[in-house]
Amino acid sequence: MVSLYFFTMSHKNYFSIKNFILSALIAASFIGCKSSSSTTIENGGNNQEVTIEEELNGIMRNNSAVGLVVVAVKEGKIIYNKSLGYKDLETKSPIADNDIIRIASISKTFVATAILQLVESGKLSLDSDAAEIMGFKIRNPKYPDTPITIRMLLSHTSSMSDSNGYFTLDKLNPSASATWNKAWSDYTPGSKYQYCNLGYNTLGAIIEKVSGERFDQYIMNHILKPLNLYGSHNVHELDSNRFIKLYTFNSSNYSHVESKSAYQSIESELENYTMGYSTPLFSPTGGLKISPVDLAKAMMMHMNYGSLDGVKILDSATCSMMQSMITPTNYTNEYYGLGMITTDNLLKGHTLIGHDGLALGAYTAMYWSTDRKYGFVVATNGCSGRTNYDFANILCESVECLYKNLIKE
Repeated sequence: MVSLYFFTMSHKNYFSIKNFILSALIAASFIGCKSSSSTTIENGGNNQEVTIEEELNGIMRNNSAVGLVVVAVKEGKIIYNKSLGYKDLETKSPIADNDIIRIASISKTFVATAILQLVESGKLSLDSDAAEIMGFKIRNPKYPDTPITIRMLLSHTSSMSDSNGYFTLDKLNPSASATWNKAWSDYTPGSKYQYCNLGYNTLGAIIEKVSGERFDQYIMNHILKPLNLYGSHNVHELDSNRFIKLYTFNSSNYSHVESKSAYQSIESELENYTMGYSTPLFSPTGGLKISPVDLAKAMMMHMNYGSLDGVKILDSATCSMMQSMITPTNYTNEYYGLGMITTDNLLKGHTLIGHDGLALGAYTAMYWSTDRKYGFVVATNGCSGRTNYDFANILCESVECLYKNLIKE
């Protein structure tokens, strides 16, 4: 599981029994609103669907969730999806199945997919020196002779860190930041894992440098459109009526506060956009907006080793490498590959592959089984963030609910 606060679930929130009860009571005041449609459960019935929905509503209450969307995939098909709760607390608008949410660090899987497409086309090598592509010095000052490679950035082993910030590449550029050296940790590049958003924003810029396409347009043209998925890193390309608003949880008064920056306009910044440098404006590291149902289709492409419905996005060998266990993370029984995580910690007793994220109040997860027979997408637009495990409780409990009711034989 990823390990930085704004895009991950590394922090842990512990509630006393009294506070937990108060939190649940507050959540109960707005839980229970649901969408008008959901995918039919194959080989099931209305009673089973009611049971799952009741369990999911209970999970929402226990975690003070604003909204919750879940999707289950089995043997190459979406067998269940349900949207519960609100996409807007002020208007009490319910979440619809085709509404879109900022998926946080699951966005990294799209960055990695794009990079690997460029590798397959011969325009880039996993061992390319990032500095040579970017045109400015990208070196750990304590290890100046060690190139920072694409492979290192993809696997979070570059020794780059977020300590100097990551919303602009100025934080990494010695000619733009007097504190650029703070962007590096004290270990040999390639020798150790440290989750780094700045690294993935750098990869976004490298996509622009190598492809000649603006980052958001590359992802759209080479991944989303070929798979017939509706989404973008650019809010101006999307129907704002479909945005699921994000909310952070205020534990002092058990309220939810809207994260207005989640879908804020970038129109004025685009006027002065510099290709290959301004890329963090789109937040490659965590800024993709897409519906959970369409995200599940992207997941199915990865489950199927790079293809979906006859559309090939990556070679199967590339997908295998992407999903391999390259380096252990900071959590037990968890490994990072090239933009993918392998973990035993989301669903007890099962090893899953995928990615998760936390940003601006949203908790998200996209994971599938190693035998590729089933997978899950779970997204909430705001909750208490209770974390008794390595993942937020709402993610673990939702995945357990779906597995128990829909997958387990």
